[in-house]
Amino acid sequence: MAKIRVLLADDHQVMLARVRWQLGEEFDIVGTTNNGQDAVEAAMRLGPDVLVMDISMPVLDGFQAALRIRDSGCGTRVIFLTVHQDEDFVAAAFSAGVRGYVTKPRLSTDLARAICEALAGGSFVSPFNGLR
Repeated sequence: MAKIRVLLADDHQVMLARVRWQLGEEFDIVGTTNNGQDAVEAAMRLGPDVLVMDISMPVLDGFQAALRIRDSGCGTRVIFLTVHQDEDFVAAAFSAGVRGYVTKPRLSTDLARAICEALAGGSFVSPFNGLR
């Protein structure tokens, strides 16, 4: 069975390396990018199953990039991996077509699960204070 193809987007190289290491055995990491515009272009070019993307990035933020991917119809599912623990961000993410919202402190426990949920047609949100 083929591995799930994942594209990573974060403007911090250390975080990209950590996520690559965390997912590397179970998933096929098809590329990494450092800004939202490059993430959109790579998603269109590579056609990954999932794009794991930060919200706060240069050129295009995660929300803008997610909207462009959703509106393109390319079929890549987007999961945010972010430090933002705010209900308004979660609501805005799902309005933009995002299928998962994982907080960076829960990377090791939640990201693989969020990817699988998104590909199964569901959604996932990391629990955090304030979110009920």
